[in-house]
Amino acid sequence: MFSQIPIKTPEEIELMRHGGKILMETLQMLSERVSPGMTTLELDLMAEDFIRSHKGAEPGFKGYRGFPGTLCTSVNEEVVHGIPRADEVLVEGDIIGMDCGVLYEDFYTDACVTVLVGQVEPEVQHFVKTTKKTLQNALKQVRAGAKVGDISATIQKTLEDQGYSPVIDCTGHGVGKALHEPPEILNAGRKGEGATLKSGMTLAIEPISAMGKGKVDTAPDEWTVITADGSLSAHFEHTILVTDNGFELLA
Repeated sequence: MFSQIPIKTPEEIELMRHGGKILMETLQMLSERVSPGMTTLELDLMAEDFIRSHKGAEPGFKGYRGFPGTLCTSVNEEVVHGIPRADEVLVEGDIIGMDCGVLYEDFYTDACVTVLVGQVEPEVQHFVKTTKKTLQNALKQVRAGAKVGDISATIQKTLEDQGYSPVIDCTGHGVGKALHEPPEILNAGRKGEGATLKSGMTLAIEPISAMGKGKVDTAPDEWTVITADGSLSAHFEHTILVTDNGFELLA
């Protein structure tokens, strides 16, 4: 019924820990650098330089299915897969999702943060904070024996309770030897449904939200996904290892 979900060996997990540490440091560095007047391409080049400065590591997204950047830089109503550009200048009040992958010794990790650019309206701050909390709530569902649907239902409820919408066309996923592995982790669903989590699985869990409706379109560049109603979107993601009693944060 469900696609086979890879269980990682201790050696594979150790490689993902190492790559994940580089990824977390990359996103922390970028989060501290974001400011009005920067271009999304500047952030992308910083990320690539930082990742490549670590032996054995390279950008996980660059060249993946033809994607041109190290980062997906999604600004305001852009949901995911925004292409970094020299002519895209961040301004006070923007929000930017920075989604990044690291490929280390043939294993991927994948993570995202949404960052405020300068002073941002209080209602937008609340929206971004809620999306971050949604990821924290989702991770509390993770343990061996839980169902994928437990994660999806928690994401949906946390967002909808605050008047926001999950973007159901974008999903979390397994990650490891491939950037996208089973299972698909929807941002809406029902508890008790879906594949059963087992110790040793590695998952990229990523609540993606809209301040308005959750419907999306694809921009003419054929990469950037945008909200159909032009409302703001936020995105947070961690790569985690499922354990018997919970999870270990990898990135």
